[in-house]
Amino acid sequence: MKLFNSGSPVEEEVRIRLSEKLGMQVDIISSGSLGGGCINHASKIKTSEGVYFLKWNAECPSDIFIREAECLAELKKAAGDMLIVPEVFAAKEADETPGFLVLEYLEPGHPMQNTDEMLGRGLATIHNYNNDRFGFFNNNYCGSTLQNNTWKNNWAEFYRDNRLKFLLDLIRKERPLPVDEDKVYRRLLEMITILIPEESKPVLIHGDLWSGNYMITAKGPALIDPASCYADCEMEMGIMTMFGGFSDRFYDAYNEINPLRTDWRVRNSLYQLYHVLNHYYLFGGSYRNQALQIAKNYL
Repeated sequence: MKLFNSGSPVEEEVRIRLSEKLGMQVDIISSGSLGGGCINHASKIKTSEGVYFLKWNAECPSDIFIREAECLAELKKAAGDMLIVPEVFAAKEADETPGFLVLEYLEPGHPMQNTDEMLGRGLATIHNYNNDRFGFFNNNYCGSTLQNNTWKNNWAEFYRDNRLKFLLDLIRKERPLPVDEDKVYRRLLEMITILIPEESKPVLIHGDLWSGNYMITAKGPALIDPASCYADCEMEMGIMTMFGGFSDRFYDAYNEINPLRTDWRVRNSLYQLYHVLNHYYLFGGSYRNQALQIAKNYL
């Protein structure tokens, strides 16, 4: 099945970028659509030099695929051989033609007896990859929502200003909050430095790790679709616990390498709040009441 007309701008751009990356002429033989994505188009492309995964979009933030490529490259360095992260082969901004990302194609597989343990130890290994500040090299995206990754030395201030306050400001522009609700969030922001431990250290996180953003491959679990930054590792658990999908065996294996604080669940909903607010920003609906209740619970 051909997804592009032969010689189309997108196909030609993909061919050129792959040729440059591999140092040889690459021809695209065929492409087939892949399901599962809710934002971007995705396909499996067969070329003269192998098979690759391609996703693209013409109606997206111009740099979204460049930023995702940066996240994947950093995660791959951190994971080593403990967890699969697809290699980036090409990334292009959206301009007159769609932006795209070309990745190593990962062959889908079935869960193995130790898949949960592999994922737990692999993520814990990534969470031991640290930095001296909180943030990331560039702003990036959680889904299609911009994330402010300006570097900060203090985690509570980063979470307050770069995550909650920044997102609440975006929401106010799109979905104005009633005055009484706005007061709740302003009070919560004032309390963040009391609610979050001072001893936090900046480690690399995936940033959007729910069950749909890792896949089981023929060689084991793999991380995809990141929204990475250097953060407190507890931030990762916010999205991970929102929709389930991670077993006790996962957490046991994780704690073997990077033990979570014994009271991490006390702050878990506080970190969920960022993602609930993001869902409200993107989709509206009942996420508004859910986010407000979380905020009230910490006052």
